[in-house]
Amino acid sequence: MKKSLLALACSLALPALAAYPEKPVTIVVPFAAGGPTDKVARDLAEVLRKGLHNQTVIIENVGGAGGTLGAAKVAKAAPDGYTLLLHHIGMATSPALYRNLPYKTLDDFEYVGMINEVPMTVVGRASLPANNWAELRKWIDANKGKINLANAGLGAASHLCGLLFQQSLGADMTTVPYKGTAPAMTDLLGGQVDLMCDQTTNTSGQIESGKIKAFAVTTNKRLTMPGLAKLPTLEESGLKGFNVTIWHALYAPKGTPKAVTDTINAALKSALKDPDFIKREEALGAVVITDARVNGPEHKKFVESEINKWGPAIKAAGQYAD
Repeated sequence: MKKSLLALACSLALPALAAYPEKPVTIVVPFAAGGPTDKVARDLAEVLRKGLHNQTVIIENVGGAGGTLGAAKVAKAAPDGYTLLLHHIGMATSPALYRNLPYKTLDDFEYVGMINEVPMTVVGRASLPANNWAELRKWIDANKGKINLANAGLGAASHLCGLLFQQSLGADMTTVPYKGTAPAMTDLLGGQVDLMCDQTTNTSGQIESGKIKAFAVTTNKRLTMPGLAKLPTLEESGLKGFNVTIWHALYAPKGTPKAVTDTINAALKSALKDPDFIKREEALGAVVITDARVNGPEHKKFVESEINKWGPAIKAAGQYAD
């Protein structure tokens, strides 16, 4: 009798899972509209819906606290596949940056898969006397304690990259935090600060126009982007093991049925092969993921490795947010 009831319950549950999604799916972006993460989410939404039976995919911006408010909202959402999270590297750095994180990064989400990676560049004001990496290294050594390093705020990509950059060089620079990339870049363009390490999405146009100087890229391989192909990697320039990219990935609340996350993952894999989506990502300077990290389990392993990489660097710098 018990087996019959169990079989009946399973048979009643199967159609609901098979029908997913039956209503619009919301992707929460834990940052304000108009930024790089929001752009990735909106581009993805257009093609993701094709793999979700053409259901509408809505973007909801829940900014604040370095992305932790939006992530917390998804962690507490119903585990039915209708509320998803699209987050960047902050998923791995928040455990070290925030003393009272309202969720557990590795425990409170189902990992769907990784979307892209964005390279970063070390750039400087146009009036900087150095014109290449070797000259920049000498200039840094000769001006210890006098160099201003801009970033877009605590936990921002430029903050994280700059933090690791200083530690790898053993150089103590004056960190100048801004409320966003735009004001940081404005002051770099105006010569009020010396250096910044930021995403190609924010720097490539200024580099190509000659308004700022570029010295190196943070990836372990040189880039093929126009205007950046001649830049050396920091790895080949002597900073061994330096490999920083800003990545984006998709998550669901913990407990979301595997049949649902499998459907979302299949839709994601299809979206990442869409020619229009690939072109849009390339225009942003992003590289679409084609390796095993597009799968949830492999992406989770990657996030764990990122937590292990960034945690000690952040704690050593003593830069926390309450």
